[in-house]
Amino acid sequence: MSQKHWVIGAALAVSMGLAVSTAARAEDTIKVGILHSLSGTMAISETTLKDVMLMLIDEQNKKGGLLGKKLEAVVVDPASDWPLFAEKARQLISVDKVAATFGCWTSVSRKSVLPVFEELDGLLFYPVQYEGEESSRNIFYTGAAPNQQAIPAVDYLMNEEGVQRWVLEGTDYVYPRTTNKILEAYLKAKGVAPEDISVNYTPFGFSDWQTEVGKIKSFGSAGKKTAVVSTINGDANVPFYKELANQGIKATDIPVVAFSVGEEELAGIDTAPLVGHLAAWNYFESVDTPENKDFIAKWHAFIKNDKRTTNDPMEAHYIGFNMWVKAVEKAGTTDPDKVIDAMVGVTVPNLTGGYATMMPNHHITKPVLIGEIQADGQIQTVSETPEVVGDEWSDYLEGSKDLISDWRKPLACGNFNVKTGKCGGSGS
Repeated sequence: MSQKHWVIGAALAVSMGLAVSTAARAEDTIKVGILHSLSGTMAISETTLKDVMLMLIDEQNKKGGLLGKKLEAVVVDPASDWPLFAEKARQLISVDKVAATFGCWTSVSRKSVLPVFEELDGLLFYPVQYEGEESSRNIFYTGAAPNQQAIPAVDYLMNEEGVQRWVLEGTDYVYPRTTNKILEAYLKAKGVAPEDISVNYTPFGFSDWQTEVGKIKSFGSAGKKTAVVSTINGDANVPFYKELANQGIKATDIPVVAFSVGEEELAGIDTAPLVGHLAAWNYFESVDTPENKDFIAKWHAFIKNDKRTTNDPMEAHYIGFNMWVKAVEKAGTTDPDKVIDAMVGVTVPNLTGGYATMMPNHHITKPVLIGEIQADGQIQTVSETPEVVGDEWSDYLEGSKDLISDWRKPLACGNFNVKTGKCGGSGS
């Protein structure tokens, strides 16, 4: 746990007749929003998250539902269009009256919907690794913060691979830019010279990687062990990895560690030339535990395709959904305010043999796994940590290192400054 976290030790009346029967019908189910791109550049990653949510809802209904009611999935497609995410989020909360929403992948999509969830007092469970520097009362972050993925990955490369030069290669939006800002500060704090750090960004859907990969190859020819830290998102990963192979860049020469490439993305790539390159997540399909075997079996049975893989954000939805169910049962209601209060401290099993706990900063505990890409598209764990508490405000950035988040009353603050003793606002 980050040291600074120790500092915190009317019913709506309805008219008679048709209005009553309409309201009764509306209350027959508990609606759950699914806000994932099913088209556009992010569909390669997000479609599976829609599918696993449908599976989790189906499983819960087989157990009898929740609070004596069946769950009903409300699926929308924001189509990798960031403003459309906000529009669809408003529809889910205001029109469809969902009790909670599970969705988003990119940070720009999450930033787009955040003010909507805060304005309308909705609940969003966000399942993907992100850059931190945010804490909202209305969002539960079940993916990794930088201290649960990016920094441990750099430590592994530095300590186990002897890396001295660093290429920070990302898609041009908030998650890669902020994560790389943190990593730059961290690397410099570890004594890495500025000239040994190269930072580059490309647009979403970027496909012409020949020049960029050529630059990486040139940067790595200076006589020092070089690695690529990749925050490339979406379908741009496919041509990126193909170009690495085309230019003969092997893991033994310049290893690549990816934060947004999992089994789902690898399913579309010829992985044979990529054996030995790395991925950093909190779950891999190859994890050998009874919990994971059971999850995979249920997934294959539900999706009716034994070749469909599982991945880290799917596990994050598994954890977040089970936490939400437990908090609703604890609160005895789906009322967002009561569920938010009930969420802190909820603990559920993860799929790697441990437990995930929702902390007061609305982030969860997660183990950090570093894995090597195999020829069959699986990722084999080479390093694993115990559960780590997600740190929403980076210890390595000025303006952030003195901040904590604790949404428990009476503090109920997302960016409390431990030096000034003041809350800076909503925290988002």
